[in-house]
Amino acid sequence: MEWSFLAVEELSAALRAGEVTSAELTEEAIARIERDDKAINAICVPDFDRARAAARRADEALARGEDRPLLGIPVTVKECYNIAGLPTTWGMPQYANYMPAEDAVQVSRLRAAGAVILGKTNVPLGLQDIQSFNEIYGTTNNPWDHDRTSGGSSGGSAAALASGFGTLSIGSDIAGSLRTPAHFCGVYAHKPTLGLVANRGMVAPPEPALPLDLDLAVVGPMARTARDLTLLLDVMAGPDPLTRGVAYDLALPAPRHERLADFTVLVLEDHPLIPTGSAVRAGVNRVADALADAGARVERHSPLLPDLTEAATLYTQLMFASSIARFPVESYEQLQTRAAGLSADDQSLDATRLRAMVFSLRDWLEANNRRELHRHGWRQLFAEFDVVVCPITPTPAFPHDHNPNPLERRIDIDGVGYPYFDQLVWAGLATMPGLPATAIPAGRSPEGLPVGVQLIGPMYEDRTPLRLAELLEQRIGGFQAPE
Repeated sequence: MEWSFLAVEELSAALRAGEVTSAELTEEAIARIERDDKAINAICVPDFDRARAAARRADEALARGEDRPLLGIPVTVKECYNIAGLPTTWGMPQYANYMPAEDAVQVSRLRAAGAVILGKTNVPLGLQDIQSFNEIYGTTNNPWDHDRTSGGSSGGSAAALASGFGTLSIGSDIAGSLRTPAHFCGVYAHKPTLGLVANRGMVAPPEPALPLDLDLAVVGPMARTARDLTLLLDVMAGPDPLTRGVAYDLALPAPRHERLADFTVLVLEDHPLIPTGSAVRAGVNRVADALADAGARVERHSPLLPDLTEAATLYTQLMFASSIARFPVESYEQLQTRAAGLSADDQSLDATRLRAMVFSLRDWLEANNRRELHRHGWRQLFAEFDVVVCPITPTPAFPHDHNPNPLERRIDIDGVGYPYFDQLVWAGLATMPGLPATAIPAGRSPEGLPVGVQLIGPMYEDRTPLRLAELLEQRIGGFQAPE
């Protein structure tokens, strides 16, 4: 029997019943990687010897009757997480040999749960792209079409899952970096509520692994089923034991509902700043129709929805202000000159990005105050609705585009080109206010490419979109292995 595409609960049951060993699961995963990853390039840092040793320990623990959530389950980890003994580069050539001294907190949690870590998955340079390629490890290809991207920045993890290279993976998300690769590769991912999952050790080299409160950015789970996504979130969630964990225990609320018919859902398919491609629109409507057919209340409009244009502007301002904060002084001064030359009438997202790169503290505080107003607006909306269904990006996976200046790239939406980074507006809808969002498969494009949508839920009610994802998986299907 081939085990590579089974879910955690199926594998765990087989392990407990003695039908398979963790060593056998691990060897099957390694063999698949060695056979198929030359074409995909998802696993950039294999760790097979230690994986085999971990699998032997897992089998010994199983023989003793231990029962941990991921005991004996092969998994992968995004390259940006520190793992002692392996390089952490974030795709930056100058740090090709950087070795952290200790595991990231989430790697420690995987190990404590009994997982067998096969290795690290590929990322873009500095995690700052919607694709996954860098000078150290090369390009990760989409398992469905090798001429297309697997997404970024967790593209290696999504491609690994779609290819059967491990059962679970962990990634990170500030601009859809969990959700977009899941959408492009046909798997599941969950962007947790901001601050729900400790991020210590998911840090760019050579910075120390401190327990920082990141703005916008989160770490989270990826899987091939919605249930596995929930299982992995349960392993990952909780405060850092060095800070809030000293005093706080996590108690996530139960899902609001257990049946599709009980959900009230707001469906969005149009954004004022960028069109939605026909393939993604069809995916959104497939989910909407499934909800309606199951008896859920489905609405297409609400006066409670925060303004989408202002939301995209605020997201762009907050993200680019923080991402540029560590630029060299001379680069910053060049940006100031360029921003000063913009016309006051230019309110495009390109202009917004440039102005945000030279924000003052006063500018950032003003944007942050407006974010709080949006958060309050979302609280009011979620008093009426349980979940918002919307696109993740306007298109399925696009062809590789390695133009070194991403501001010169264009994204093709049904034959018309748009600025490359404008496609982030949908990802930013949940990121800017810190809301949880679950990416689910929602069908295929006419070319056979995966199409996903995101289910955005109320802050700290992560179990609500996750439960809806499970119910929709039962209704419309979920992951399918690439043909």
